[in-house]
Amino acid sequence: METETLFRSFSTYFNANPQIVARAPGRVNLIGEHTDYNDGFVMPMAIDHAVWIALAPRADSIVRIRSLDLQADSVFDLNALKKGEGWAEYVKGVASELQEAGYRLRGFDAVMSGDVPRGAGLSSSAAVELAAACAFSQVSGFAWNAVEMAQIAQRAENRWVGVNCGIMDQMASAASKEGCALFLDCRALEIQYAPLPEKTSVVILDTSTRRGLVDSAYNERRSQCEEAARWFGVKALRDVRAEDLKRGEGELSEVVMKRARHIVTENQRVLEAAQAMRAGDIKRLGELFNASHASLRDDFEVANEALNQIVECAQEQPSCYGARMTGAGFGGCAVALVEEGKTSAFVDAVSAAYKQRSGLDAVCYVCRPAAGAGVIVK
Repeated sequence: METETLFRSFSTYFNANPQIVARAPGRVNLIGEHTDYNDGFVMPMAIDHAVWIALAPRADSIVRIRSLDLQADSVFDLNALKKGEGWAEYVKGVASELQEAGYRLRGFDAVMSGDVPRGAGLSSSAAVELAAACAFSQVSGFAWNAVEMAQIAQRAENRWVGVNCGIMDQMASAASKEGCALFLDCRALEIQYAPLPEKTSVVILDTSTRRGLVDSAYNERRSQCEEAARWFGVKALRDVRAEDLKRGEGELSEVVMKRARHIVTENQRVLEAAQAMRAGDIKRLGELFNASHASLRDDFEVANEALNQIVECAQEQPSCYGARMTGAGFGGCAVALVEEGKTSAFVDAVSAAYKQRSGLDAVCYVCRPAAGAGVIVK
């Protein structure tokens, strides 16, 4: 999105010029799937697809915001917030949680636009939340704290919108660093940065299938993980080591044992992936991607046929170091590490092979690791 387009739209709609443009990115999770709610490790990467809010402060408590993508308006009073439905609830939820945390907010006029694909598991909702938090921090005059703003945005999604998400999406959108993945300890909320190896591109492969079963399957797997943690006598599966898993064999049900094995081995893969990235070892990183997908397919059983097909199509390409499903599963996207300079040929080959096997059209995004939320015009 070019700032000129935002400025022009704001001027047309409000007959004035915006003073600030806030931006927050979507994200793709490189590795560490379903480990977040087990107090484990994840490694997302903010992508160069984002949500932008062009705004001007008001002297009162009214927020007027227009979604350019949906051609829809919302007006609400910060002193009389009421739950409704639709896209504006993410902005209202952030406002509610900021006020709950003691921040005094000021209203603003705004237009919002974004190019994070909706429904693809790339966290368009977290991008809206963090762009809104950034907007409020600018007009209300409080300092930006990425970790705290991520927690506020998570609470907004949990308590206002009613989606029981973990912290990963919001933390990736708030705190990422350009050129790097974000290594996050979900228990301690400690972050480190791991650089993407040189001459490597990240390609997101959208299967064009959407996650129909995800709510019930997510809750079922979460309870299975909790059952395993109770049996091992720990707070969360993050505290179980690979060598401890043998104790559960024959004691836990086969299904619960498989779920535990995925979480324990996936946490280890995230730790190894961080080491591989710091060492610039793209070959090892690709192997970890492939192993992660196999574990999600066989032990956690959250990959649908389309995800398996698109991952296989990617892994077959000579320019691909590794590929895996990303996100909750049962549809959505996969992510591949590809040799830089060969992405166009990779995308064409995967798209053709996937169409032949599935009958579906893949949508592919070549992404760079982007910076977290911030102000781009002030």
